[in-house]
Amino acid sequence: MPTTSSRSLVGRRDESDRLLALARAAGRGEGGVLVLRGEPGIGKSSLLDHVAHAAPEGFQLIRASGSEFEGELPFAALHQLCVPALAHLDTLSAPYRDSLLVAFGLADGAPDPFRVGLAALELLATAAAKRPLLCVVDDAHWLDTASARALTFLARRIAAEPIAMVFAARDQDPIRGLDELPGLTVGGLSDAHARALLAEEKTVTLDERVRDRLLAEARGNPLALIELPKAGGFALPAPSPIASRIERSFRARMAELPRDARRLLILASADPTGDPGLLWAAARLLDLDVPAASTAAEASGLILFGTRASFCHPLARSAAYRAAEPEQRHAAHRALAEATDPDSAGDRRAWHRAQATTGPDEQVAAELELSASRAQARGGVAAAAAFLERAAALSLDPGKQVERTLAAARTTLEAGGTDAAADLLASIDTEKLAVPQHASVDLLRGRIAFVQGADGAVRGPELILGAARRLADVDPERSRECFVAALEMGLVVGRAAGVLDRVLDAARSAPATSRTPDLLDALVRLTTEGHQAGVPSLRRVLTGDDAGWTRTPALATVLAGELWDIDLHATIVGWLVRTGRDTGAPMTIRLGLSQVAMHAVLTGHFGRAMAAIAEEEAIADALGDPPQLYSRVHLAAMRGRRQEVLDLSAEATDRGNDQLTANIHWATAVLYNGLAEYPAALDAATRAVASGDLFLTGVALPELVEAAVRCGEHAVALSALKSLAERTEPAGTGFALGVLAGARAMVSDAEEDHLEALRHLASGPLAVHLARAHLRYGEWLRRAGRRRDAREHLRTAHEQLSKIGLEAFTRRAADELRATGEVARSRSEHSYDHLTMQETHIARQVASGATSKEVATRLFVSPRTVDAHLRNIFRKLGITSRRQLRDMPDLSA
Repeated sequence: MPTTSSRSLVGRRDESDRLLALARAAGRGEGGVLVLRGEPGIGKSSLLDHVAHAAPEGFQLIRASGSEFEGELPFAALHQLCVPALAHLDTLSAPYRDSLLVAFGLADGAPDPFRVGLAALELLATAAAKRPLLCVVDDAHWLDTASARALTFLARRIAAEPIAMVFAARDQDPIRGLDELPGLTVGGLSDAHARALLAEEKTVTLDERVRDRLLAEARGNPLALIELPKAGGFALPAPSPIASRIERSFRARMAELPRDARRLLILASADPTGDPGLLWAAARLLDLDVPAASTAAEASGLILFGTRASFCHPLARSAAYRAAEPEQRHAAHRALAEATDPDSAGDRRAWHRAQATTGPDEQVAAELELSASRAQARGGVAAAAAFLERAAALSLDPGKQVERTLAAARTTLEAGGTDAAADLLASIDTEKLAVPQHASVDLLRGRIAFVQGADGAVRGPELILGAARRLADVDPERSRECFVAALEMGLVVGRAAGVLDRVLDAARSAPATSRTPDLLDALVRLTTEGHQAGVPSLRRVLTGDDAGWTRTPALATVLAGELWDIDLHATIVGWLVRTGRDTGAPMTIRLGLSQVAMHAVLTGHFGRAMAAIAEEEAIADALGDPPQLYSRVHLAAMRGRRQEVLDLSAEATDRGNDQLTANIHWATAVLYNGLAEYPAALDAATRAVASGDLFLTGVALPELVEAAVRCGEHAVALSALKSLAERTEPAGTGFALGVLAGARAMVSDAEEDHLEALRHLASGPLAVHLARAHLRYGEWLRRAGRRRDAREHLRTAHEQLSKIGLEAFTRRAADELRATGEVARSRSEHSYDHLTMQETHIARQVASGATSKEVATRLFVSPRTVDAHLRNIFRKLGITSRRQLRDMPDLSA
């Protein structure tokens, strides 16, 4: 690469230094990313050109750019970026190679979005192995959704690679994911630098007063300073945005060109590929004088025809397209559609045909529907939604128009466009719909409202209830499925809002089917007749031959807790993880991993919990979503980490989810009981049980009993114990009976209850509850004056609590031991105490024999990143090899 830019940058020293530092760090193997943000014309593209020219010797340069007219085609920009590295495609493993081929439309299939990101990362890392890589992506605000997600995925995972990535995007058009990456806002030039740039251009001689007005109105925007004088001075209205003023300047230059040159510019602006072969073929179809037109267009400085037709600036392309009359644009798209190969680029051809159509056209609509199917199969949900929306607009048949609009709304919602999906549904006249279609509208409106949160989280289940009622007579099976969907939403909202009770009340009138009694019937019975009648029905449904919970696994995890059945919970969790990994469904595997962590917390395997949390967070990060908080807050509470619990509580409050808030209260009650801060524990536990949520109420009641007894609130403790007995006795599991006996011992002050709790809990895997039962019994023995007996159980409690990692409860046990005259041994050290959750996951995987590449696949990072983490792990643990990790039992458990 040349060491200097072809054009000096006036007033951009700081920005230039930041970019060159990024490139130099990548040259040392310390990859990084920077997003340049600023208004149109502020100089972002010039900075990209500058770093491309000024990067250290030996760098490889690859470019890509978003296109205003290409946002509907999935992976278009990622394809641009990967094309120069495709020579390395055969070095990738078959799944990665195939994923890229499918994503780029070169093979059939449905790509796993995570695998596409990992495949692109491995491809670029392979290309950068010999020479560092500089990736520049211009106009990132126009990236197609699939590319934006994949490139964000890449940018977050190159820290250990010799790769520098620089994006340029308009600051008023944030792209999800990119706006979370390190950024640099490019502002206007200072007055002195603006004058220097204006003088350097020397395009026209300006009157001093015109120059001063130009400087004032341009507000330091370099492109405005360069382009506006070319339009013959400054005579535009002051309120006009800079982008509009610059576009007008480009239009003024375009207006001076011959007719065929203008038509060629319009044609080029309508083609997002910049492919000269396609452009010249379309130009001939329009009977343009190509040699003369291209010469005049290039002479204007607006466009350059080389290996790719490139406008001098994206605003020049916008100006050319918007300056055209509608019939000129239609003619351009018609010619491009005719010149496009229907076999290799069928989606582009359909897109051009749609843009060329002025009225309903069923043939074009059908083509767009096929394109939507292909786009969705390639992971382009946003593209599918755009194709379907246009297909609906062009439909002649009213029935097909409704179905396409519903499909467009459904895929738009999947792509994250809740408001756009709502707008599409608003265009449907529900009064003329058949019942199934009307129910589909209600279902989608319910899902949209639920996703939008706040009041919508309450309205969502109500709307789905409406769909269930509509379908009761015409489709009973689907009606019951809607009732269960509303029920699942109600559980997430939480009982406090009253939604769950309204759903259950409505479900009593659900139509019977050949499969009843089913989960819906069991839940209705549980909530109307109580646990004594409802638990047996619920158990039959969840453990019978037709395990219907596979259709509602999220609900099933809650109900396994309501049954106090840790083995059933393990079965459901195992199915979730296997199914999630087999199908690649991100929400399934995330739910499974969160529940793995919850199970591990209850059974006292905190290292396993941390590893599962780290993997869930990696998937959430790959999706650009926030991680789940349930398991994180429970682990922090069990470990006695006050500040971490408080921080997670604040984050949960910001999310505004009632059930999550109830989980926070439960976890906080555990924390404060461990810290022996019983008034705070009483307050938190009272809040946790107030709404009567399934599962949460049951597991929070023992915390309420303990806190109430310690605070002398015996009436509260008795009431809580009664509620706990109503839930645990019908369940009859060792878990249920052990927890009940332990709570009863707190109230009765009877030794036999303590012993019963130990007997029940000793036969199961619930190490946390067993250790706490030993602690409570030891405390009771000490108060009874039986110090020798007390020491035995307190010593056992201290050892078990310390081994598990319940730090607050361990300190409580140590204090009790000291009160008996015995000094507790120092708390056991855990390997994971020194590691982050991600490092714990890597250490556990490597300890089990996994390679760096296998671990990288799980965490969606590169093998080089895993190796970098391993070096940190070795340093923190004071070891030097992978083999030594296998000798650490808390990492291999």
